[in-house]
Amino acid sequence: MSFFKPLTNVIVCNIEMLLIKCKTLNMSLNVGDIAPDFTLFSTDKKEISLSDYKDKNVLVLFFPLAFTSVCTDELCETRDNKKMYDDLSTDVLAISGDSLFTLDEFKKQQKFNFELLSDFNKEAATNYGSLYEEFAFGMKGVSKRSAFVIGKDGKIKYAEVLDNAGEIPNFTAIVEVLNAL
Repeated sequence: MSFFKPLTNVIVCNIEMLLIKCKTLNMSLNVGDIAPDFTLFSTDKKEISLSDYKDKNVLVLFFPLAFTSVCTDELCETRDNKKMYDDLSTDVLAISGDSLFTLDEFKKQQKFNFELLSDFNKEAATNYGSLYEEFAFGMKGVSKRSAFVIGKDGKIKYAEVLDNAGEIPNFTAIVEVLNAL
């Protein structure tokens, strides 16, 4: 009988962990919340944390998949407006569940002038409520297209999580919020 007790504890522990994951998956962040920190690898194979940008404004963009048309359009628009973000004292971090090797090639081909970060383990997207349970073609663990403006105080000033991957964030609203900071 004692043989089954440790196994039962493991199963209970795993169920508890699964329930915590499910709660986190459905979590949503609101304006005024403290932005969850994350540490992810960049295309330069360096760890980058949100906390590295303390006392700076940050635009965090989650996007579903590198090399897809809407993601490319969104990030190219961001690239083309990088000077405006610089003038607004805002750094841009774009995050996807793609591998850092895929993101590196995507960045090179599109000449992106901001950090692309790999959230391969989906922790950041989960913590930001930006993860599809199931995406197209049965894919699981794909980031929802989302935009978060994080102020110098570490609080979320703008939050937009899109269920439709064919839409892009409201960049006009994002710029308005950044102008007010």
